[in-house]
Amino acid sequence: MARPSNPRRFGVLGSGEVGQTLAKGLAANGYEARIGTRSPGKLARFSKSTGISEGTFAEVAAWADAAVLAVLGKAALEAVDLAGPANLEGKLVIDTTNPISDEGPVDGVLRYFTGPNESLMERLQSAYPEIAFVKAFNSVGSALMVHPILSGGPPTMFYCGDDSEAKAVVGRLLEHLGWEGADMGSAVAARALEPLAQLWCIPGFRENDWVHAFRLLRV
Repeated sequence: MARPSNPRRFGVLGSGEVGQTLAKGLAANGYEARIGTRSPGKLARFSKSTGISEGTFAEVAAWADAAVLAVLGKAALEAVDLAGPANLEGKLVIDTTNPISDEGPVDGVLRYFTGPNESLMERLQSAYPEIAFVKAFNSVGSALMVHPILSGGPPTMFYCGDDSEAKAVVGRLLEHLGWEGADMGSAVAARALEPLAQLWCIPGFRENDWVHAFRLLRV
């Protein structure tokens, strides 16, 4: 399947806060968006208020030019299975997930079910080599995912993946949504990007400060 170099139809796989935020953000910025849920009818009120149609994961994945994976990390592999790998073959999938375990944080530090020399995105890419995964939107809370306004200026969203064309699409999308994108290389870099969520959450858990983001400064 030929991948659109400028996808306009994004299917969001996940009905939680992150999924709803990104679906609304995409729709508000000129993209077509649909949102997938495991429970038909769950998002009826959301769809009525936003005009964003809901569907099953498989329906949304088949319709979309590109997708956003916005589920709990422990459900990421299952979500792709429900969407149907054939429906996502050759397509960009923006992976927002983090490998957060069911155990609570320790002194504000989230526990992960992956080790330091692996990442959840690498597991996804290995399980579904025909899909172009790009890690992004995993290092900030949903409230700041679309057009974040912070006193220090536009924050940086780090992203990575093995497919250069897919990353180029994500780079343009990030700029469109108010971010400075920073390409960190191949999927292996997700080993460093996923722990950024742990760092981002520490001020939240310790001080109830959830309104901040990272910024990469250069000489």
